[in-house]
Amino acid sequence: MTKPSMKSRYNSPLNSWSLMLTMTTASCIYETDIQSLPCIYRGKVRDIYRVDEAHILIIATDRVSAFDVIMPNPMPEKGKLLTQISMFWFEMMQDLVPNHLADMALKDVLPDPKEFAQAEGRSMLVKKLDGIPVEAVVRGYLIGSGWKDYQASGAVCGVSLPPDLPMAAKLPQVIFTPATKAEVGDHDENISLETMESTVGKDLAERIRAISIAIYQRAADYAANRGIIIADTKFEFGLDKEGTLTLMDEILTPDSSRFWPADHWQEGQNPPSYDKQFIRDYLSGLDWDKTAPGPTIPDDILQKTASKYREAIALLSG
Repeated sequence: MTKPSMKSRYNSPLNSWSLMLTMTTASCIYETDIQSLPCIYRGKVRDIYRVDEAHILIIATDRVSAFDVIMPNPMPEKGKLLTQISMFWFEMMQDLVPNHLADMALKDVLPDPKEFAQAEGRSMLVKKLDGIPVEAVVRGYLIGSGWKDYQASGAVCGVSLPPDLPMAAKLPQVIFTPATKAEVGDHDENISLETMESTVGKDLAERIRAISIAIYQRAADYAANRGIIIADTKFEFGLDKEGTLTLMDEILTPDSSRFWPADHWQEGQNPPSYDKQFIRDYLSGLDWDKTAPGPTIPDDILQKTASKYREAIALLSG
């Protein structure tokens, strides 16, 4: 079967289709090679295949991205961990907002055992949606790019905050701070709610804001009872053919959220985390300009990060 053409600007460390085959290192899958379905997109972590006109298959690989750059080596079992925790949260939030999951069996879509093995435990069969080109970011604590914005302007994405807040401070109230959804290899940029409204419309922007905050607050309360602070997170939404707002992609994973151990949180300090901040910290110590190609990450850094992911998921989902 001929390889399908790609619609993304996939920034792979591999430079030709002759090399872009399924790559496994130990239990890792860096890239999938599903020949029975057309590949329509490869993102930072996920490979997406068309099942039919109404459904797609999303496979979470073990690729690692940081600072919007894909690293050349994978993290063991990452895709399975992200899928496991996303499915847990989708179920918890289904009364707040519809999600993209479809009632389909993977074995019916991928009957070939070799293809099935690439997707088992790390994939979602979902409804095809019209994606909204804005990331819905919710913050409960002042950290990351929000902290940088606050230092420069006293606000985050146009949301004014009290003066003299320290880094990692718990915010007086949860805030919604949207961002542009960049192509692979480009950087997301924080935007104001007004800019989002001009992009998607005021009514839709308000619905996304309200639902995003509701999801965050439920998750944050649940996590707090298990010793985890969810400092911030981001969601993605789409519209189905009836125009119904639908939650899509991943939700409340260590890739899309900052998870902190509550007993180590202290204002004024960057807390240890259960997310990929461990990788970001390692990369920040290198002489690297945060553009592609990314540097190879040592195995011990990847293993420690994977261990943090597993610990958070065990605490949250059991």
